[in-house]
Amino acid sequence: MANGANNYTMINNTEYMGDEGYALIGAAFETHRELGGGLSEEIYQESMELELGFRNIAFSSKDELRVYYKVLVLKKKYVPDLLVSAEIVTELKAVKALNPDHERQLLNYMRITRKAVGYLVNFGPIEKLEWKRYMLKEFIPL
Repeated sequence: MANGANNYTMINNTEYMGDEGYALIGAAFETHRELGGGLSEEIYQESMELELGFRNIAFSSKDELRVYYKVLVLKKKYVPDLLVSAEIVTELKAVKALNPDHERQLLNYMRITRKAVGYLVNFGPIEKLEWKRYMLKEFIPL
């Protein structure tokens, strides 16, 4: 999915942080398979932390990230649900369906923290996991 200005794109797993993203989504599928949909976000948060640990996937939970305004670092910090492999901003949801507001929220978080990769993972639907990967090309390290 890309907007008209091509500020962000969803890309396949062969690009930057692709293997790490594939591992993240594998853990999310297992969590959804085990619990099903429709529970609270907090239950999925804790379960994802356990599943990532079972799989030896590097992550931090609810840690503070620097927020940038132009070239300055703000005192205020952003706290993602999960930060996988020190680079992938991961927002967990437990809603009926993802909507454009969720996408804009994640993209803004990625932009202000200067992280190139983000995932929205929605455990809300009963029948299947919903997820989307986003990339901000300008923050990919050279």
